[in-house]
Amino acid sequence: MWSSALRIFDLSLGQMLWSRRSVFLGLVAGGPVVLAVTLRLAEISGVLFTGNRPGPSGGIIYGMIIWLIYVRFLVPVLGVFYGTSLIADEIEDRTLTYLFTRPIQRAAVIVGKYLAYLVCTVLLLLPSVVIVFFLVVPLGEGGSIARLFPTLLTDLGMLVLGLAAYGALFAFVGARLKRPLLVGLLFALGWEPIALLAPGYLKRLTVAYYLQALVMHDMPQEGLRGALLQAFREVPPLSTSLIGLAVIVGVGLWLAGRTVERREYVLEQ
Repeated sequence: MWSSALRIFDLSLGQMLWSRRSVFLGLVAGGPVVLAVTLRLAEISGVLFTGNRPGPSGGIIYGMIIWLIYVRFLVPVLGVFYGTSLIADEIEDRTLTYLFTRPIQRAAVIVGKYLAYLVCTVLLLLPSVVIVFFLVVPLGEGGSIARLFPTLLTDLGMLVLGLAAYGALFAFVGARLKRPLLVGLLFALGWEPIALLAPGYLKRLTVAYYLQALVMHDMPQEGLRGALLQAFREVPPLSTSLIGLAVIVGVGLWLAGRTVERREYVLEQ
C-alpha cells in the first residue's frame, strides 16, 4: 500500500507543481505579499502612519491578514481546487485507466495524490506567509519580529493542518461527485461562513470551526469590522479542535479510498 502510494506521489507531485492550476493559485497566494509590500512602501513614504493618526501595529495587521486572507480564503480555496481534482483530473484527461490497471490498490492512488497535494500546497502557501510576516510585523510602533516569531511558527503549523483537513474532505468530494469543484466552492465559500454565524451546532459541521481555535491572533473589538470578525470567533477547546481536524483527515481519506475502491468510473468518449 505505502510503497505504491509513494510511487503515485512521485508521479503526481511534478504534475501538480508545473500545472496551470499551480501557476494560477501561486499568483493568488502571492496576493498577500503584494499587499504587504504596498503597506511597507506606504509606511516608508509616510502615508500609512502619521504622528496625528497612529495606526495599528504591524502585529495586529499581520494577524488580520492571517485571519481574513489565509484562514478564511486561501486555505479553503487551495483545498477545493486541488482536493477535488485528485481524481477528477484523471477522469477528465482519461488517464484514470492507466492507474487503475496497475497491480496496486486503488486506495494507494488517492493516498499518493493526497500526499502530493500536501507538499504542493505547502510550497505554495507557507513562503507567502513568511514573506508577509517579515514585511508587515515591523510596521508601526512596537513591532518586534523576535517577539512574534514563535507566533509565525504556530501559524505555519496551523495552516498545514488546515490544508490537510480541507484536502482530505475535498478528496472524498472529488472521488464521489461528478462536479466536485462547484460543490467544494459552495461548501467553503457559502456553507461555512453561514454555518459559523448560525447559532447551535451547525458550525461543528465545518472545518473552519475547528481550525480557528489554533489561530493565536486577537481580533479588534471595536467598530463594525470588529463585530463581524468576533461573530466568527467562537472556538472550541484546543484539544477538541485537534481531535476534530484529525478525525476530518482520517475519515475523509478513508471515505475517499473506499469510494475509489468500489466505484466504477465511466470515461466519456
